[in-house]
Amino acid sequence: MNMEFKRKMPTPQAIKDMYPITEELSEYKRKTDLALKKLFTGEDDRLLLVIGPCSADREDSVLDYISRLRTVQDKVEDKILIVPRVYTNKPRTTGDGYKGMLHQPDPNSSPDMLRGLIAIRKMHMKVLAETGFSCADEMLYPENHHYLSDVLSYVAIGARSVENQLHRLTASGLDIPVGMKNPTGGDLSVMMNSITAAQHPHTFVYSNWEVNSKGNPLAHAILRGSANKYGRTIPNYHYEDIKFLCELYDKAGLKNPAVIIDTNHSNSGKQWDEQPRIAKEILHSTRHSNDILRMVKGLMIESYIEDGNQKPDGGVYGKSITDACLGWDKTERLIYELADLR
Repeated sequence: MNMEFKRKMPTPQAIKDMYPITEELSEYKRKTDLALKKLFTGEDDRLLLVIGPCSADREDSVLDYISRLRTVQDKVEDKILIVPRVYTNKPRTTGDGYKGMLHQPDPNSSPDMLRGLIAIRKMHMKVLAETGFSCADEMLYPENHHYLSDVLSYVAIGARSVENQLHRLTASGLDIPVGMKNPTGGDLSVMMNSITAAQHPHTFVYSNWEVNSKGNPLAHAILRGSANKYGRTIPNYHYEDIKFLCELYDKAGLKNPAVIIDTNHSNSGKQWDEQPRIAKEILHSTRHSNDILRMVKGLMIESYIEDGNQKPDGGVYGKSITDACLGWDKTERLIYELADLR
């Protein structure tokens, strides 16, 4: 084989035993899990915001950002439920570039995945302890979810992973909401098939075990836009797009029809400063269709302390080193505006 076997990684249980969470932190997660379940089953009509940096690149600025979200959440809790994005592993289109804290706990150093694994667990635990937020992360590597399963309340499966069998089957074995993004090519039937697979029970191999999953009724859609064969972005957040998704859900007969709409990526053409306009347009659509109002559960927004982005060695505190993000001042204003529009 053309690979070097560097070290055998500790099991998820070994890492959890090394860095255990307290009963108090477990209770924070249980409360968030219950709130999200009520939101996706229609018992809670608040707007969900899965919001935060494109990538959680350093612990200090991530904690600073999320502590600011805590203050805002307390002011809008009757209208909005915030679940911070703490995305610790990043898919790369070509395989090159910064792959997140899991790979590189220091973005300017060589990859060290054992250090990274420990760093991301400790960061999620600190967020829980210091802010009470149980967060969202992307499931880039399905078998790694178990390392964080006791600290996460939401999982997203990316546009490049949504057709993968193991991602779908792993999602079927989780008891928290799992958002399935439409693929980069935009075919919504691929996303709907993924949701169907995730909502059904399966038998498969996971972490060297034969397992039976029960199916996840909280698996749902994420619309993130797409790109055509010429590389031009095609948004899918407009009224007609959401209405079409309502029709797909009706035909599929799935449980808890729901969608989170990503305001960045191909929906914004990666124009980060378009996110507030897009978010408000989506809420405008919910006022013109009861079907859309019931199905749109929330928004996914890329936001950090500073506007824009920089290279990994840029050195600006709180500025994204991957996709460009909305800065804090604009983010805070947007959250209050969205609360007023509910």
